[in-house]
Amino acid sequence: MKVHDTIKLYNLPSKVKFCKKCTISNQRPRISIDKNGTCSACNYAKYKRNNINWKAREKEFLKLLNRFRSKDGTYDVLVPCSGGKDGGYVAHSLKNKYKMNPLTVTWSPLLYTDIGKKNLNSFINSGFDHILGTPNPSVVRKLTKLSFEKLGDPFQPFIYGQVNFPLKIAINNNIKLIMYGENQEAEYGGDISKANIPTRNVKDFNKYYFSGKNVEFWKSAGLTNKDITCFKGPTVDTIIKKKLEIHFFGYYHFWDPQENYYYCQENTGYQANFERTEGTYSKYASIDDKIDGFHYYLAYIKFGLGRTTSDTAHEIRDEKINRDEGIKLVKKYDDEFPKKYFQEFLDFCEIKEDFFYKVIDSWRSKHLWEKESGSWKLKFPVWEI
Repeated sequence: MKVHDTIKLYNLPSKVKFCKKCTISNQRPRISIDKNGTCSACNYAKYKRNNINWKAREKEFLKLLNRFRSKDGTYDVLVPCSGGKDGGYVAHSLKNKYKMNPLTVTWSPLLYTDIGKKNLNSFINSGFDHILGTPNPSVVRKLTKLSFEKLGDPFQPFIYGQVNFPLKIAINNNIKLIMYGENQEAEYGGDISKANIPTRNVKDFNKYYFSGKNVEFWKSAGLTNKDITCFKGPTVDTIIKKKLEIHFFGYYHFWDPQENYYYCQENTGYQANFERTEGTYSKYASIDDKIDGFHYYLAYIKFGLGRTTSDTAHEIRDEKINRDEGIKLVKKYDDEFPKKYFQEFLDFCEIKEDFFYKVIDSWRSKHLWEKESGSWKLKFPVWEI
């Protein structure tokens, strides 16, 4: 099986450096670490805590909403929402605090978890009009297997739909405003150049969300235009012509995922899982899809950064934990294999266990991994730097 060059594919530095304030390294695609050893996400977290006038941003938000507010009872904002804490917080706030009339949409998970279904139903029952997009399962299986093998991320089919489906629904319902939660590039350490821009540019989708491979890529893997139509979004020209705007709620309001959890627990019936999520220490983040753990595990293989690294880095920036606590959690959980749904993953992709591990090893970054006594080991774990 072909061994992938992750340095070239993701433009990664060959020398590993960790942020001095959190647990993230320069192996996260598009992140930057400054001359003081601080990552772009930590710098943004400090900036938004100390330098943003949130009262002024609130006034800016009200002007935005009033520009789109419906006068005849039609939908005036579309909110993508899985029933989780973040989309639920955005949708509930828009409807109840700001008196907007949101239409909410969900792109179906690849493999629902029980708690994910329950939370989505609870969210809808808390008072929302809602549309669910469910693609052809046989095509989803093919895309998931191909994405696992060729992109090192089985989650890519979900991301196509998650990004493109809301655009189609907004245009079909003549809704001019889509409201997302946080600007993930700014909050988690990607391209920081647009951190102070409230909108998302559709021209950036391929770069930020599709691993450089838009839906058309899959024609080269044997899928037809008929197969992938459901995963495709409107053309950029159509979006511009329809004057559709995509905004981040987190640009206008201080974004705190843990506080979102408490808010939705009280207002939309959201429930955390009854057990810790594999690969991390939390119970309430990204718990809708059984495939989710393999997305994070492949990130650990490709970048040396697993789910615990992502969670601790953000909670350090949010001042929930300190860096020493974060490092201990990374050491304890970051390499945990998502075994709970392993057989279901194999069955879903119609692959054997030996094929799975061949794919995993094909994505191991040589500058990050070495074999020691027959087992793979990270060369540069955060607790040794």
